[in-house]
Amino acid sequence: MRSLQSARSEIVFSPLLIDNRTNFAWSENMKLLMTRALLLLLGLFAGGVWLATTSAAQTWPRQPVKFIIPFGPGAGADIGARLILDRLAARWGKPVVIENRPGGDSMIAIQAVMSANDDHTFLWGPSGSFIVHPHIYAKLPYNPDDIVPIARYSITLLSFSVPASLNFKNLADFVERIRKEPDKYNAAAVPGITELAFDNFAVTAGLKMAKVPYKDIVQAANDLGEARIHAYASSYAIVRPHREAGRVKVLALLGRDRAPSAPDIPTAREEGFPALEMEGLVGLFGTKAVSPELRERIGADIVAVSNDKEIEAKLNATAQIPARGGAKEFQAAIDAQRAQVAAIVKTLGLKPTR
Repeated sequence: MRSLQSARSEIVFSPLLIDNRTNFAWSENMKLLMTRALLLLLGLFAGGVWLATTSAAQTWPRQPVKFIIPFGPGAGADIGARLILDRLAARWGKPVVIENRPGGDSMIAIQAVMSANDDHTFLWGPSGSFIVHPHIYAKLPYNPDDIVPIARYSITLLSFSVPASLNFKNLADFVERIRKEPDKYNAAAVPGITELAFDNFAVTAGLKMAKVPYKDIVQAANDLGEARIHAYASSYAIVRPHREAGRVKVLALLGRDRAPSAPDIPTAREEGFPALEMEGLVGLFGTKAVSPELRERIGADIVAVSNDKEIEAKLNATAQIPARGGAKEFQAAIDAQRAQVAAIVKTLGLKPTR
């Protein structure tokens, strides 16, 4: 027989055991309920954020939209943007205005967009405006990763030109003569990817030429026509009037393909000098304040309004090639150009020193 003390111990212990088990089960149930509640709240929050973002994209724009361009009026990018301003304004129901902010190697315009940091202020221009910056400037006033592509619009024709009076037959003849007389000739190039392409060409071809700096690089076209400078890498639009006047000869275009507006000019790759190849990608950029949904919408709108034969003809007339594409297509093209620039920088052994 069990002792009375033993029995008492069981009688006292059993309720406590039941209470502990009950408390444990209650605790586990509460944890489960709290977890479910937390997941529900997180889901509601995420849904609210998605709805708010989608709603913002649908109700945009709430005020006039501004395109800031890093060049003065009349530049290729400026002309291209103005071709679709009225169409975008009609589509969006708000004015679309251009603000020209040239100078400072495009950093004046970029800083203006970065400072606004909203979804109504954008940068319109070439990707080369900022892709090269990290490779030449030791310290930048902005983070290039904060610039996001929204829509690809066109490709600016880049060219390599010489004075007609020097009678260079073609790019191969130019290289041969410059090699024979090192340091006799000079050159100028538009800063950014165009200058980088020229430097890559000069180094890989073994050319020794003095670089002539310009405060306003567009003025170099006049000096080229007068043979005060002997080679010039720039947009084709800058030198075309001088070519048509017979003062300048364009030896090559830098793009991958011949241009519809200048089918008689070969590409640098065709001429046997792929180191001079570079595309002048132009489009619309924003900051991270522009939601992914809004980027897609704006990109689709720009593609839609520019998908027109009249726009294409006018772009060709201003030495550009239509290259419509949304944010994803533009991002892919920029990534490829970044890789190309990084490879050139490595070849040249450049370090950010400015």
